[in-house]
Amino acid sequence: MDLVEVVLGGLEALIDYIAYHVLTCLIPAFLLAGAIVSFLSRDVIIRYLGVESRKYISFPLASVTGTFIAACSCTVIPIVSGLYKKGSSIGPAFIILWVTPAANILALTYTGAILGLDMAIMRFISAILTAAIVGLTMVSIFRREELTRSSKTSSLVVKSKVIESRSLILIILLAITLLAPNYLGGLSIHKLLPESIYLGNPYIFKIEVFLILLIATLIYAYKLFSRDEIYSWLHESLWFVKMIFPLLLVGVFIVGVIGKLLPREVIESYLGGSSILSCFLATLIGALSYFATMTEAPFVKMLTSLGMGRGPALGLLLAGPGESLPNWLAIVKVFGLRRATVYVLVTIAISTATAYIAGNTIWR
Repeated sequence: MDLVEVVLGGLEALIDYIAYHVLTCLIPAFLLAGAIVSFLSRDVIIRYLGVESRKYISFPLASVTGTFIAACSCTVIPIVSGLYKKGSSIGPAFIILWVTPAANILALTYTGAILGLDMAIMRFISAILTAAIVGLTMVSIFRREELTRSSKTSSLVVKSKVIESRSLILIILLAITLLAPNYLGGLSIHKLLPESIYLGNPYIFKIEVFLILLIATLIYAYKLFSRDEIYSWLHESLWFVKMIFPLLLVGVFIVGVIGKLLPREVIESYLGGSSILSCFLATLIGALSYFATMTEAPFVKMLTSLGMGRGPALGLLLAGPGESLPNWLAIVKVFGLRRATVYVLVTIAISTATAYIAGNTIWR
């Protein structure tokens, strides 16, 4: 394989990512993150997700929030960054970072339809268990740093209304703009419409839904917010774009290159059964690879038909959508190398362990 073919593999992955994910996923995610920072009261985030909040409230709240957000490992980063910047503790922030791509309702539903109800249930249980361990680990290791950060953010809190109704509506509209195209696409709503509306292409339907919602949201913002407020919102959104987007592109390119260099036949030969090695390799492959929301299930289905064990399949279902190389790079940029390293090691270890246990007990 020559260098040109390898580079082309990276470019193909980059083009595919830009074409299918930037418009309908990242743009609304960045706008939502900017709106959270601009309009949501710091007090409410610190109260329910901050360092001093009770873990039996903040952890379940973060887990439930994550399950209702259909976003990939890259799209969720701006949202989590916005919450963390506004005052969320590192525990709940990283729980949302993991649960959102690994166990959102849309992905779980699709997993059950393709791989069976037992796999969907195990994916959900494993993802929530991993999230709890991740949250506790991050809070324990970085507690001193979090307390210092908490004292700084708390001093900036001014007791005020949690959020104005117009701002809440804007955030809800942005969340719908992010989620609806994915949910409606996953439910195949386009099949109920004449093909002439979406030119027989489901992705065209997804773009149409996105544009309608985005235009409606922007009109709402233009009518109810001042120029300075809109500028502040877009300025915060641009800050997230500058910080995260370049690293996502670099990561996607590298994943494409690795995909060209690593033959699929070699991967398949090492993923049979449910040994600790096969579960670890499947989890590691998933953790390095990029999967858009819901694309992991068909990929795992294909590998299981070629002999991959159920244990490794679960590991790949968890780590595949849950994280990726682009995700790692962005986490390093936003949260720092130490936090990123702990997060990656813990998620890989727990995903491997749950995959191995499930593969040798439930699917023995």
